[in-house]
Amino acid sequence: MHPGFYGWWKSRGHGHHGEGHHAGRGCHGGQHGQSRDGQHEHGFRFEAGGFGGGDFGGGEFGVRRPLRFLAHKLELDETQVAELATILNELKTERAQAAVDDRRTVAAFADSIGGESYDEKKATDAAAARVKSAERLRDAVGGALRKIHALLGPDQRQRLAYLIRTGAVTI
Repeated sequence: MHPGFYGWWKSRGHGHHGEGHHAGRGCHGGQHGQSRDGQHEHGFRFEAGGFGGGDFGGGEFGVRRPLRFLAHKLELDETQVAELATILNELKTERAQAAVDDRRTVAAFADSIGGESYDEKKATDAAAARVKSAERLRDAVGGALRKIHALLGPDQRQRLAYLIRTGAVTI
């Protein structure tokens, strides 16, 4: 089995025999294509959310899968697929930078409290850096949405809006 396959395998509930595993039915109780919480597994995340423990979509936000999913659901032509790939890649890069920034601010918060005396300046600087990073991520998501809107036709925009409303695509 390829090493990159293990994460996918485990996320689908395979490879363990814990609670809820029944002989012959698998871990999902026979509901192929659905996760344990009943949601379909073909969605992806655009998540614009805050820094409270999120992974900024790094775990679920790959370029190939959401691109393939959207190309199929929105019936994109080849030019649209290429442009959408560029937009999603730029957003993925911003998410990765936000994750790095978050790790830096957490380390700075720990440093501010870990010394002999509380370092107010270090904590304040870390909090300001966290806000700037969140603003950059917000702007990147807004820019991506603006570009996607310009790229799609009216019917495609309506289908994308439906996917967002139903949770198949998370923003």
